[in-house]
Amino acid sequence: MDVSELAVPRAWRITPDQHSDPRGTFFELHRHSQVIEATGRPFQVAQVNFSSSRRGTLRGIHGTLTPPGQAKVVTCVRGAVLDVVVDTRIGSPTFGMYDMTRLDAESGTAVYLAEGLGHGFLALTDDASVCYLCSSEFVPGSQVDINALDPDLGIDWGLTEKPLMSDKDAAAMTLAEAAAAGLLPSYEECLAMEERLRTGT
Repeated sequence: MDVSELAVPRAWRITPDQHSDPRGTFFELHRHSQVIEATGRPFQVAQVNFSSSRRGTLRGIHGTLTPPGQAKVVTCVRGAVLDVVVDTRIGSPTFGMYDMTRLDAESGTAVYLAEGLGHGFLALTDDASVCYLCSSEFVPGSQVDINALDPDLGIDWGLTEKPLMSDKDAAAMTLAEAAAAGLLPSYEECLAMEERLRTGT
């Protein structure tokens, strides 16, 4: 697999090497040693989430208070989505910046995002199914929601019609409002958390 960092630091695109024959296709989604070598940090799975979405569904932008923090490996196992990672770390040189990746079942491409980053996606097909490997278990009350249509973020979703959103996502704060409310992690504490994970201290 190829692991390359996105425009948002501490997020990576994982592109697997596929092996095909008359039966179908096989690839490795995650190899622990290679991920550590490419990212400089371990990733252990503590929880697995799954969602299925109709075409035009917009989910996110979702993050987690830090602490506890939650890193994710996200892949689309059926259909296709436009996946977006947003830098929501106060003090980061790329604060408010985003990068996007098309995830689909055929390519097996995944996105790995570290603690402190926001995540969302637009379903490009009906029954778009997404699997999330999470580094920690969800803690009720720890989710931070940023409006995916925040004009200051200016995410180019390529929308041709109004997206289908949950009431919670549609009413979510802008990035600036979340920052003013003290809900966003600092760049320094996210780096410190990664260092503790790297060294096991």
